[in-house]
Amino acid sequence: MRTTQLYAPTLRQTPAEAEVVSHQLMLRAGMIRKAAGGVYTYLPLAWRVLRKIEHIIREEMDAADGQELAMPIMQPAELWQQTGRWDIFGEEMFRLQDRHGRQFCLGPTHEEMITSLVCNEVRSYRQLPLRLYQIQNKYRDEIRPRFGLMRGREFIMKDLYSFDKDEAGLDVSYKKMYDAYTNIFTRCGLAFRPVEADGGAIGGGHTHEFTVLADSGESEIVYCSACDYAANVEKAELSALVPAAEEMQEMTMVETPGTKTIEAVAQLLNIDVARTIKAVAFQNEKDELVCAFVRGDHEVNDVKLQNAVEATALRMAEDPVITAAGGVAGFMSPIGMHKDVKVVVDLSVMEMYNAVAGANQVDRHYKNVNPQRDFKDVIVADIRLMKAGDPCPHCGAAVKMTRGIEAGQVFKLGTKYSEALHATFLDENGREKPLVMGCYGIGVSRTMAAAIEQHNDEDGIIWPAAIAPYEVVVVPVNAKNDEQLQLAEEIYRELKAVRVDVLLDDRKERAGVKFKDADLIGYPMRITVGPKAVEEDAIELKLRRSGEVKVCGKNEYLDQVTALLKEI
Repeated sequence: MRTTQLYAPTLRQTPAEAEVVSHQLMLRAGMIRKAAGGVYTYLPLAWRVLRKIEHIIREEMDAADGQELAMPIMQPAELWQQTGRWDIFGEEMFRLQDRHGRQFCLGPTHEEMITSLVCNEVRSYRQLPLRLYQIQNKYRDEIRPRFGLMRGREFIMKDLYSFDKDEAGLDVSYKKMYDAYTNIFTRCGLAFRPVEADGGAIGGGHTHEFTVLADSGESEIVYCSACDYAANVEKAELSALVPAAEEMQEMTMVETPGTKTIEAVAQLLNIDVARTIKAVAFQNEKDELVCAFVRGDHEVNDVKLQNAVEATALRMAEDPVITAAGGVAGFMSPIGMHKDVKVVVDLSVMEMYNAVAGANQVDRHYKNVNPQRDFKDVIVADIRLMKAGDPCPHCGAAVKMTRGIEAGQVFKLGTKYSEALHATFLDENGREKPLVMGCYGIGVSRTMAAAIEQHNDEDGIIWPAAIAPYEVVVVPVNAKNDEQLQLAEEIYRELKAVRVDVLLDDRKERAGVKFKDADLIGYPMRITVGPKAVEEDAIELKLRRSGEVKVCGKNEYLDQVTALLKEI
């Protein structure tokens, strides 16, 4: 390809709408253009990157005995109604009706569709295991699409579904996909970490996220440097923090005027924040009040809380709802709340002695609260967010924290969907059993954005060679000079002949403009053909990532290029 023919409209200024680096650089590098909120057109450079990521994915899926197919994007509502997810997905699902009033959705995921397909075709254990995948657009009506391709309404995803006869078979499928994902992200040149995660709306009892490490990531990850434990902060399991035992004192009410925050209460009473009990109130999808209580120096983990009360969604509670339940915003505790309120108390709170908690009266708190004695009819669960320095649940060492971008996830679904959709098979003894399932997704377009978030500098993108739109750009310093252009053309043809993915920048622009575009777009290698290349047989090879420059002659440059590309 020649740059004079390439459709890549680069920008010198960063559009104001772009918040994160990947969004800024993809717009500036002429890779994407916005069609609507959360909906983008992929221009040729981006499409080449996506196709390379897809090629790596297909090779690894096929090597793990995956078979590619294509399922409909438009899915009938009745499948989702059978599994109960038509309502669970809520407003995030794009819904539509045909001319006959029949309801459909634009597929946010394909568990129902693939299970329905296999249900009608697989009848015997002899047909198992079965692993089917597709690479396709998905649709989710994000309430606030943002960060370019990171959180969009339309995105490209690879999803594979495994069907096995038992849990042992599922273990094998899960391990195959876990290893395949490790290979995929390694081959894409990404630094990543598989972490334990929550199943969310897809469900399943066991899941890992493959998280590309980046400071801009939405996911917060805890990991242990002493062992191999790592988890999304939403999933990270915590044991109760047990203080030294104290003699339980008599509970008393004290005046605490104007102290609606934990810090204000602790300061007024001259105690450590860790001796207070914090209240956070939510409403579930049925508008029922859910009150969570954690130690004053801890934060509530919304995902764990949602799982503890088996809610499909939680939002912050409104003051009238709190009041109607016997609570007072800013001064809440389980003591005196109505019995129909779902009260969830963190494990560590139940170990506290002589703590301070709200009295459910304005400007009043209780001192010497002992939850084991004073909290009645509460749900006790691990509902706090892990933070740096907390003990690792596997080895006890202090955990560390980092940020990342979820690019893939593997789930053990078990029989959740097969039972709902009556997808069964006959085992070796002729008995009917539900298929045991797993599902495995990779955000293809998100992986492209994550790669940029991880690999960039002040000049632009630094593509890993395996997924770069072109591996090499050949730049004649002066394209108006016939000798330089002729030598550049010759190098271009020779590289193409040995299957190097090469671009010739034949524009009659100043060299500085072409160099800036090469750095902005992020080609791994730039070959500069200037006066020295013509007069002194000195061809310049420059690596984008390191800035390293090698100078070689016409007879040796080809070996140098292929050797350097293998290295990077």
